[in-house]
Amino acid sequence: MKSLVIVPTYNERENLPRLLPAILGQDPSFHILVVDDNSPDGTGALVDSMAAGEPRIHAIHRDGKRGLGTAYVAGFTWALEHGFDYVFEMDADFSHDPADLPRLLDAAMRGGAAVGSRWVSGGGTQNWSLVRTLISRGGSLYAKLILGVPIDDLTSGFKCFASYVLRDLNFGDIHSNGYAFQVEVNYRCHRLGYKIEQVPIVFVDRRVGKSKMSPWIVVEAMGVVWKLRLYGVSGDWASAKYSKIPPA
Repeated sequence: MKSLVIVPTYNERENLPRLLPAILGQDPSFHILVVDDNSPDGTGALVDSMAAGEPRIHAIHRDGKRGLGTAYVAGFTWALEHGFDYVFEMDADFSHDPADLPRLLDAAMRGGAAVGSRWVSGGGTQNWSLVRTLISRGGSLYAKLILGVPIDDLTSGFKCFASYVLRDLNFGDIHSNGYAFQVEVNYRCHRLGYKIEQVPIVFVDRRVGKSKMSPWIVVEAMGVVWKLRLYGVSGDWASAKYSKIPPA
């Protein structure tokens, strides 16, 4: 059994020399795929140099900053093409603890998918302001109530999927990017009938570098929630030709 940890990057050169060995140290079956969006700080070149000495490190180099959702879709596609059994999403800034990867894997092996949750018993955050906590927790509750998805942390970016779940997702129909991507993928998995296990995690604010969070990310996620509620998971959002599908 092989597992792939997908790590999207944009200017993460300072974190990767510590993060990638920490991931590989969790299990000998773990591989890493860094999806770099032409980082100006040389992240891509660093990954190539690390990969030269470690066959479990791989890279996709993209020609510009295209966003989190498209990075994960590119990683999912690569994982399925290369025969991986389980696939993780993970941030590059140590906000997700590599030591939690085996717990996510165990949970995904039970249900097909697992999400690291800040908002279940045993989970939490460190170094967050009250405002950020309210926005994140309130946003997840908002999405959960509108979409009817039994997950407490719908915007979490720390996940694990079995390959058969990813094969059931139609990547071409995923229209959102940024953190709204996480909401949409959770909703699609739920609509396909997969149980998404919730694993408590403690999310630690990034140690070095600049946060990618912005007000636009929150606005986009709110809009995607209503598009999914009204139009389901099929149709072309861009052309507004939808077939209404009531939530399950």
